[in-house]
Amino acid sequence: MTKISIPARREVPFECVALLLQGGGALGSYQAGVYEALHEAGIEPDWVAGISIGAVNSALIAGNAPENRLDRLRDFWNTVTESSDYGLADTIMGMWQGVDGRRWANRVASSRAMFTGVPGFYTPRFPPPYALADGTPGAASYYDTAKLKTTLERLVDFDRINDKSTMRFSVGAVNVRTGNFAYFDSTTETIIPDHVMASGALPPAFEAVEIKGEHYWDGGLVSNTPLDWILGSYPLDDTLAFQVDLWSARGGLPKSLADVATRMKEVQFSSRTRASTDQFRKLQKVRGALMDLLAKVPPELLQTEEAQFLSEVADPAVYNIVQLIYNSPDYEIESKDYEFSRATMLDHWKKGYDDAKVTLSKPAIFRRPRKAQGVQVFDYCSHYEGNDQDRNQNL
Repeated sequence: MTKISIPARREVPFECVALLLQGGGALGSYQAGVYEALHEAGIEPDWVAGISIGAVNSALIAGNAPENRLDRLRDFWNTVTESSDYGLADTIMGMWQGVDGRRWANRVASSRAMFTGVPGFYTPRFPPPYALADGTPGAASYYDTAKLKTTLERLVDFDRINDKSTMRFSVGAVNVRTGNFAYFDSTTETIIPDHVMASGALPPAFEAVEIKGEHYWDGGLVSNTPLDWILGSYPLDDTLAFQVDLWSARGGLPKSLADVATRMKEVQFSSRTRASTDQFRKLQKVRGALMDLLAKVPPELLQTEEAQFLSEVADPAVYNIVQLIYNSPDYEIESKDYEFSRATMLDHWKKGYDDAKVTLSKPAIFRRPRKAQGVQVFDYCSHYEGNDQDRNQNL
């Protein structure tokens, strides 16, 4: 195990540093690279929240001491990218460096994951689900994720996650029966591996996970980011939030059916952060108006139940939302979220690290908004046709 130094924690003018990790399968090593840069900068989250593979990375971070987190992340990503094709995909990548060569290599690696599974993560069911009677175990999914549970139990200290004196932990999933979104949060319940697996149980690949008599699927079916959970949880704290997304909402017009399939996934699983922050800005304006109004209310009325409720809603918390969004190179195709080759994993990790280093070099992300209920949104690394004033909003 590599000896990891612990940089001095950087003091920031916010009560809470939150790390938000989107779902995206094999793309998730980008988030590990982002965390490495944050760790080097002395920025350790007070709260980590994730969906799907973001839930797995969240558990690896929250479920380990700071000096062990990078080792555990590397262990996980090395495990799931361990080659079972005698290095064929990586050899192809070494031979063909152009767009077409990398696409062929990606197809080889993703086909391997589809037909043989991913080490430490999932295996194909045998017999396959269509050969089983309805309602029998394994009839509703193509893969068995028992190996993921073993991996989580090996790499994550769930006692640490459930220790309320350490980092807060949240993962999102969808109740199969009701269709409602649910968050499993360490402040309100005891977290176990099943909660993490439920957040990543994407159908029909993976079977729903049962928790307390209810069954849950991947949270990305409804919302692929925990942003709304972070922004809407009480009590409200001044928050510096790093939102790490694996799918870009913006993209070009597809030129082929393969491009269409890729773009469909990007649109489906992107976080649409701009829409969310626009709505949050309106809410913050309402909170500001309530604060001004309550300042004019007679003292005797401030003791009423209604005034007490409005006082909670009118909390003057401020927010900086720092976006880091993975932008796919031209050679990545529709299967990029299950392309688990070692070479591509390392590419994703390095890209996350590099993007985070650029972002952390910008002093503005650490400055509080100028007024109560202020919201600032920063995005320094996305491929975006527009100027910095449009991209980095002081709301």
